Amino acid sequence: MRVRSLMDPYSLLGLERDAQEPAIREAWRKAAKGAHPDTGGDADTFARLQVAYDLLRDPVRRRIFDDTGYDPELADPKDLEGVKLLERLVNDVILDEREPGSFDPVSAMRRSLSDDIVKNRIHILELERHRNRVRQHIDRLGGKSGSDVLGSMLRARSETIADAIRKTERQIEMIEHAYQMLEGYRYELQVELQMAAQVRDEAAE
Repeated sequence: MRVRSLMDPYSLLGLERDAQEPAIREAWRKAAKGAHPDTGGDADTFARLQVAYDLLRDPVRRRIFDDTGYDPELADPKDLEGVKLLERLVNDVILDEREPGSFDPVSAMRRSLSDDIVKNRIHILELERHRNRVRQHIDRLGGKSGSDVLGSMLRARSETIADAIRKTERQIEMIEHAYQMLEGYRYELQVELQMAAQVRDEAAE
């Protein structure tokens, strides 16, 4: 039974976003009565109603949904990671003192994510150089009978660097996913405000 698709629990139950517990419970009972499989209703519809009801009754899940549009229990983990990255960028937009319409915040978010990808890729190159040097030391280190303290330390360091590389590669994947989440958005600029902002920026230089 598929209930994990993106949905709006408020629309599904016919509720306003400020609905309180009694209204939520009443709306669910009314909707579920006709959708219950035992009374000839559709099982998938009933399951979605149940998910919506459970989400809105849980204050933590509801708050996260209200803030991000995602249910933390049902959303794809990649989407939640992407939301975390985008949340920081949205905060930057909110704190930007420029007039709305004088700059494109979506393009700014894309540039920021692209810059982060480049920085992480450069970081991976640096880590790989370090790991190669450690490997060369291991290859040149003569064997020792008994406890091989130096060899063990170098091999442990090599594995630590490998873990850091994997972690950075995972971070790049998350940033790329956040970038994909911005696809389809357009931002309408007001030409007059944009020109005024450019004049101010040039004057400041």
